[in-house]
Amino acid sequence: MNTLNLSIIIPLLNEQDSLEELFNRIDTVCRNNKLSYEVWFIDDGSTDLSWSIIENLKIQNPQIHGIKFSKNYGKSQALHAAFEKVNGDVIITMDADLQDFPEEIPELYEMVKLGNYDIVSGWKKKRFDNVMTKNIPSKLFNSAARKVSGVSLHDFNCGLKAYKKQVVKSIDVYGDMHRYIPVLAANAGFRNITEKPVQHQARPYGTSKFGTERFVRGFLDLVTLWFVSRFGGRPMHFFGAAGTLMFIIGFLSAIWLGISKLIDVYIFKVYGNLIANNPWFFIALTMMIMGSLLFVAGFLGELIIRTNREHKNYHIEELI
Repeated sequence: MNTLNLSIIIPLLNEQDSLEELFNRIDTVCRNNKLSYEVWFIDDGSTDLSWSIIENLKIQNPQIHGIKFSKNYGKSQALHAAFEKVNGDVIITMDADLQDFPEEIPELYEMVKLGNYDIVSGWKKKRFDNVMTKNIPSKLFNSAARKVSGVSLHDFNCGLKAYKKQVVKSIDVYGDMHRYIPVLAANAGFRNITEKPVQHQARPYGTSKFGTERFVRGFLDLVTLWFVSRFGGRPMHFFGAAGTLMFIIGFLSAIWLGISKLIDVYIFKVYGNLIANNPWFFIALTMMIMGSLLFVAGFLGELIIRTNREHKNYHIEELI
């Protein structure tokens, strides 16, 4: 029987200055609250001493585990690798930069275990980031994400989240979809999702690894997620329907052009007007071609989703 209460996942990139302090705070909090735990550090291609520090911490602390990527693959791939390994009843993800507070862990754990929530997402109500480059864009992004996804969270980007084990074992995080894990979970049937206001502080060491371009990628991922959540399992319903409609319109337009030509020749005795001179001829032809291509795209999509596509597009260099 699994008696491990917590699995704590910490993706990181060049965070050598914060790792020891972060682990010591986690260890103190878990011991004081009598929570059995494991910590998974995922080194996403660090070029500083982060991995050496993790190895040294592991020597004295067997509850520490580490995954080292051969290069920087991104936060989603780091979470995907850790989700496959963890064994705790409750999974908590947090950033390594000390902006998240490990002291939040016991309450997050209790909310999942006693409140029976599938996901408890952190909400940084008071942020200590740059207003113009992070706070305002984040508010706009979160507002759009709520409207498009139907998941009512104020802070999709908060790295501090708690999950039931069944959730992380049931979803597939890929690309840059880490910020949309609650949406992926909701689409998989885990809809008991809530949020908890959490403390936030300015980064004490280093610099942020995410620039303003993350919001552009975030909006593009949001569009992708909206489409995949509605048609990902049945692409023919979208591409096939659109392609069939375009083909029918183009085909009927071509018939109308042919009938018009016959009427001109046999009824009005008008000769010399070539169908190819009518712009509708090219519109009809284009619509039939595009309709056929969309139908084929839907058919290929149906074949692709039946091939059990693997999203593990990263290479683990070392595992401890």
